[in-house]
Order: sequence, then C-alpha cells, then structure tokens
Amino acid sequence: MRRGFLAIAVSLAVLALISAPTACYLSRGAWEEAKILSRRQPISEIVADPRTPKDVREKLKVVLAAREYAKDSLRLRTKDSFTTYSRLDHDTLVLVVSAAYRDTLKPYTWWFPIVGRVPYKGYFDFAAARKDAKNLAADGFDVYVRPSDAFSTLGFFNDPLLNTTLKGDSLSLANTVIHELTHNTFYASGQAPFNESFAMFVGARGAAAFFRSRGQQAAAARLDAEWDDDKLLARFWTRVIRSLDSAYAAHPSDKSARIAVRDTVHTRTRIALVSEIAPQLKTISPLYAERVTLNNAALLARRVYASDLDVFDLIYEKEGRDLKRSIGRIIGLAKANPKAPFAALRNWVGKVNDN
Repeated sequence: MRRGFLAIAVSLAVLALISAPTACYLSRGAWEEAKILSRRQPISEIVADPRTPKDVREKLKVVLAAREYAKDSLRLRTKDSFTTYSRLDHDTLVLVVSAAYRDTLKPYTWWFPIVGRVPYKGYFDFAAARKDAKNLAADGFDVYVRPSDAFSTLGFFNDPLLNTTLKGDSLSLANTVIHELTHNTFYASGQAPFNESFAMFVGARGAAAFFRSRGQQAAAARLDAEWDDDKLLARFWTRVIRSLDSAYAAHPSDKSARIAVRDTVHTRTRIALVSEIAPQLKTISPLYAERVTLNNAALLARRVYASDLDVFDLIYEKEGRDLKRSIGRIIGLAKANPKAPFAALRNWVGKVNDN
C-alpha cells in the first residue's frame, strides 16, 4: 500500500515537467488510482465473511481461481493483482473517448509517458469526457464514447478487482482477469492494437482453458463460441476498413467526396451487419447489428481490440493448442520486431507453413 502511494507521488513529481493539460489529466488519474488502492480489501477475507452474499462469494472464488490458473498454468505475471477488491462510488469505472478523421481512416491519438501514443483516452471525470468528445466533434472529428469497467496499470500497482467488473458473470470475470494479467505480462509501447488484440486472444482462450481444467465444459464451450463471434466480427471490420480505404483512395484530393463515400460505406456496412453477420452470431443478440455505432472513430476503436485475431489462433494451432507456449512464442516474436509485431507473427506462421 505504501509503495503504491509512493509511486503516485513520484509520478506526480515527474508530471510537473509535462505540459499542463496532460499533467492535470494524469494527476486526476493518479488521484483516482490512489482512492481505488486505499479501498482495497483482501478477497479471501470477503469470501470468508458469512455476511457476503452467496452469488458474490462464488464470483470472487472464480476470480481467485482464474488468477491462480493464469499464474501457474499460463505463466502470466500476476504479482498481487486481483487478490483484493475495491468498491467505487459508481457503476462505471471510466468513459473511453476515441476520435478519428472523417475523410481518412486515421485516428486522433494521445501521448502518455511509458505507454506511448494511444488512440483512446480514459476519463474518470465523465463530464470532462463528454466535454472533450463534444469539442472533438466540433473540430470535425468522428467521435466514439463508451464505458469501461476494468483497466490495467501494467503491473505498476497490484490492481484490485472492482465492483464495476464484478457485475459480469463468472465467464466474463475469468476472461477479464486473464485479459488484464496479459497486459501486466507484456505491453509493447505504442502498439495499442497489438496489445489489446493479444489480450483478447489470451483472455478468451485462457478463460476457456480455465473452465475446462475445472470440468466445466459448458462454460468453456460458451467462451469458445464468444471467441468465434469475436473473430467473425474482426474479419468483418477488417473488410469494412479495406472497403473504406479503397473508397477514400478513389477521391485523393476531394474532401467533400471522401466524406460522402464514407457515409455510403457506413450505410452499406449496416445493411451487411443486419443481413449477413447477425445470422451467423452465436452469442451476440441480433440487436447489436441494428444499434452498434458506425463511424470512423468506432471502426478504428474496434480495430484496436480486434486486429488480426486469426493470426493468434494460427500460432495457437501451430503450437499444438498449448496456450502457455503460444503466449511465449507471441511475446518473443513481438519483442524481436517491436515496431511491427503483427508482421512478425504473420512471418513466423508463413515460415512454419513453408516447412
């Protein structure tokens, strides 16, 4: 606990050297993190407390078990993350803002110490999130605002489980824990799509393996079906991005024409989502296809979490469906080519196929 507050104090001293807006934003983040850390309670004590509701107790047991599975079977870096619980004053952790140019598939990005440049920004101050989103829209950007119920400090602090995450069922809890512990284990600076897509893969495959290890085949099958849906949507979004890129390329110097074709592509995307993709989804309601936000910011935000998901599964297959070996292989390849980790993964798969 003291180490956590000391780290925050040191961070704030460093922030004094950074531009004022970024310093204020990060200072607010540090303050909120301090509150989260100050409210930590050992999960083991909550589980042992007879006053704890049975459903909460069972969920917390799953969190502890998934954490141990990630540590022992997957060799993820756990430290003391997810051994404690913190309750927030609200049911949403942060609002995440993404923005993108309307006439090209280029994200608006923010730079932060350590993690580098990222295409999203999380806000503990919801009013500030909405204000900045409104300002970005007024400046001509597509904007996408969404809630998040979990985040990782990349191992700098021992992240507690939050009440915002505990809202989910046992399957999503196990997935979230393993996803976030993947960030603790490896995070490539400035490579947000790789980091999030890698964590999506490990969270999905890891949670399924965890429930199989407990003999809970139905839970594992459900997680496999969810992962199939994730990959289906990832392929679809990749197809839409390529279509939009081609449409933009046809009008290299006419901004109004580029915005017009953007609108046309998104209209066609909605039709394809409803008629082609929704009938194939196994675990996602068809209403998703009708209601999901469609603009460049939302599209690029989805690409961050769903880039080339199939290549991770190809490595998984090449490694004999051994997830621990697959994780080690992926991290090794990414470290060998830090500026282009996806290319490193694809090249390795290609070489293995050639042999």
